[in-house]
Amino acid sequence: MVKGQIVSINVSPKKGTKKTPVSEAKITSLGIEEDGHRGDWHRQVSLLAEESIMKMQGKGLNVKAGDFAENITTQGIDLLKLPIGTRIRVGESLLEVTQIGKECDKPCAIYYQAGDCIMPKEGIFAKVIKEGNVRVGDEIQSSCINCQR
Repeated sequence: MVKGQIVSINVSPKKGTKKTPVSEAKITSLGIEEDGHRGDWHRQVSLLAEESIMKMQGKGLNVKAGDFAENITTQGIDLLKLPIGTRIRVGESLLEVTQIGKECDKPCAIYYQAGDCIMPKEGIFAKVIKEGNVRVGDEIQSSCINCQR
């Protein structure tokens, strides 16, 4: 079992924009309530590791959780080692990894605001399997066998 934790939950009214941290949220069948990223598709919830954000800070960028439009910022779990189809328990909810990284047709608002964007390379996306509440500090668990660092 691979474990990590939620260090930030982030929402915004529109896709592709910086998100504002909140202390807790409800994940419904379409994604995080009150977030523009939710919908009936395979990328209902986005996750990015705090370690990825710290890497960008190390390059001199003034960025923090939510600045890359991720819904959930994690710590202690190597998201890129979670294969597509992996189920992860996030707080009370259950998600299934559907996509690792993404292709950007053109630089988005985040790229222009932050100077770079790590989501296309190190973000993951998931669909909701089971609804539930999530809070900062909640544990993230995956039973992925080959996901250890």
